[in-house]
Parts: sequence; structure tokens; C-alpha cells
Amino acid sequence: MKFFIAGIMQGSLRDPSLHTQNYRTLLSEWILESFEHAEVYDPLQGHGGSVEYDETTGKQTFYNHNHMCGDDIDVLVAFAPEASMGTAIEMWEAYRNRKIVITISPMAHNWVIRFCSHLVFDSLESFQNALRDNTIQRLFAEHNPSIDPLDI
Repeated sequence: MKFFIAGIMQGSLRDPSLHTQNYRTLLSEWILESFEHAEVYDPLQGHGGSVEYDETTGKQTFYNHNHMCGDDIDVLVAFAPEASMGTAIEMWEAYRNRKIVITISPMAHNWVIRFCSHLVFDSLESFQNALRDNTIQRLFAEHNPSIDPLDI
């Protein structure tokens, strides 16, 4: 099962910097611990200097990641502690292409989060608890009845 870690990078920052990205390591670790056959793609890996990319490289990276969300993954896990335009586009691409979208955000009222997510958690801790109690594994089985949650 292929996971894509979407989440806030620049958000509404006006200078060329990134929000803290610690959540990416946590999510990757938790997913890999919970799913024996998981592959996790983190778009920040290999793109740590993306805020400094030239126009061509930035555009290619942006479009490639959005293409991946629609075609190359099974599950998108989005971390949006505040609004993130890139994350919203990745969520939309995954959702409209019938991928599973799981969102971690306190903004459950936001339409993108409400209407483009299969599950919404208000914190990283609640996401981790849902992995522990098999809530997420059951979602996978509901989304694809041929999947045995114990085999994930």
C-alpha cells in the first residue's frame, strides 16, 4: 500500500521558509510500524531546498506531486494545522481519483477537509490512536472489501 504524506510546508508564510516539518517523520514511522507492506512517499525528501527552486524546477515538482496523488498512491495522509493551498490540491487530486484521504486538522469545518476526506482527526495523537485501535485499518477494508485488515 502506497502512502503520500501531504502537509503544510509554506502555508501563508511570506518569506521563503517552511513551517516545522517534524510531523513527517512521525507519520512515516507510525505508518511503517502499522502496515507491514507500506511504502511512504514524503514529498519533502529530496526537495528540502524547494523554496529556492527556479521556476521550471518548482513547476515540475509541483505538477509531479499532484500527478502522484491522483495516480501513484493508495492513501494520502494530510497534515493541515492551518490552511495550506498545496495540501488542498493534493487532497483534491487524491479524492477525485478515488484514493483514500485521511486528514489531521483542527479545521473540520473547512469544506476541503470535510468533503475530500474519508476520516478527519483533530491531532497527530488522535491519528496515532486510530492506528492503534485499527480504525484506519477498518477504513481500508471498507473502501476495498477485498482487503483483509489483518493483511495490511
